[in-house]
Amino acid sequence: MVVATSSGVKAHKAAVTFIFVTVMLDMLALGLIAPVLPKLILDFLGGNATSAANWLGIFGTVFALMQFVFSPVLGVLSDQYGRRPVILLSNLGLGLDYIVMALSPTIGWLFLGRVISGITASSIPTAMAYIADVTPKEKRAGAFGMIGVAFGLGFILGPAIGGPLGDISPRLPFWVAAGFSLANWIWGYFFVPESLTSEHRKKFTLRRANPVGSLVLLRSHPELWKIATAQFLAYVSHEVFTIWALYAIYRFAWNQSTVGISLAIVGICTAAISGGLTGRIVAWLGERRTLLIGNFFGAAGMFVAGVARTGAVYLASIPVISLWNVSFPAAQGLMTHRVSEREQGELQGAISSLRSFSFLIGPGLFSWTFAWFINPKHAIQIPGAPYFLAAAMLFVAMLLAMRVEQPKIAARSTSTPEVPDTVPPETITSGFVAPPPEEL
Repeated sequence: MVVATSSGVKAHKAAVTFIFVTVMLDMLALGLIAPVLPKLILDFLGGNATSAANWLGIFGTVFALMQFVFSPVLGVLSDQYGRRPVILLSNLGLGLDYIVMALSPTIGWLFLGRVISGITASSIPTAMAYIADVTPKEKRAGAFGMIGVAFGLGFILGPAIGGPLGDISPRLPFWVAAGFSLANWIWGYFFVPESLTSEHRKKFTLRRANPVGSLVLLRSHPELWKIATAQFLAYVSHEVFTIWALYAIYRFAWNQSTVGISLAIVGICTAAISGGLTGRIVAWLGERRTLLIGNFFGAAGMFVAGVARTGAVYLASIPVISLWNVSFPAAQGLMTHRVSEREQGELQGAISSLRSFSFLIGPGLFSWTFAWFINPKHAIQIPGAPYFLAAAMLFVAMLLAMRVEQPKIAARSTSTPEVPDTVPPETITSGFVAPPPEEL
């Protein structure tokens, strides 16, 4: 541990536990809302699915925009003023914001709440920095792995709880989410210390808070640019799950409980594959082949979801799409081989920015595609069009990956996988609704 004293060990454990619970509750709150937000939007719009799909795209885009702008800003602010005030303000802001959304009398107020939640939910990188502050270097990987578990738990439990609550009232999950966030704020305010000492603080600058500049690195290496382009298509395709709940309500008349159960199944399958299969598959086949196979299953699963005529077939697409998760760490492994050790941190920042751009594009792209193809005014009615588009993008990503060479590195051990089985934060939520921690 960081210090040898009993009180120091207890303080460290309390701090790590607080961050674990903070991340889990953030994901739990998002999961609580996921099954009911489309229903609440539908209620405001008198049940018009076309208008609801358009609004859902706007909601997703503005949430991603707030995250894109404010995630680096909050991270840099935490470097100057400390992690504790940023995290506490985020918890307090989220709690109050969920109350605003629960009380929203119009869709405009609900939209305002989504803007605020995009800002206040941008503190996950600060939470990761807190973990790095209080954990020795040799134990940080394990600590980050536990944060990945927190993501998984929140994503599994949230929809499973939010769905049944939404059947009682579509506003009830917002009240429950508010209670979780405010309770977490009170706990942190009274019991959790600051992690960043004054001598390690760094002054805020706009240059450091700029999310765009790091993308320049991806253009500096030809093969890196190919992989980055393929991953960008994959990240955009991931956002098709913005319409998961609305599509199920429109196509199969699911209630909120069924939507919640389906999202919990998503979390279970994703966590199982990410934690149990990824490392072994990469060790067996190598990063390049794993990337190809993952994108293939992702495209196949999307196609199944698009052609599904029954809710059972729609559910059956989940384990197929979940196999897509093996591709994300494989792609990151390939990318790290293309830059020097001194560029690894910059590379991760560039990947984070790439994800942020995809989150800006994806929700609107798929929601508006869905709205267009279910609009009764148009001659062509293809409700599954968003999934077909995502499948096509993943197929193109697979073709791009075929042009990438597997780098010649030290021989692999068949017993020790290159990619650890500990589920990292960016992996446990890859491929389905929940975004990676950098964008939360």
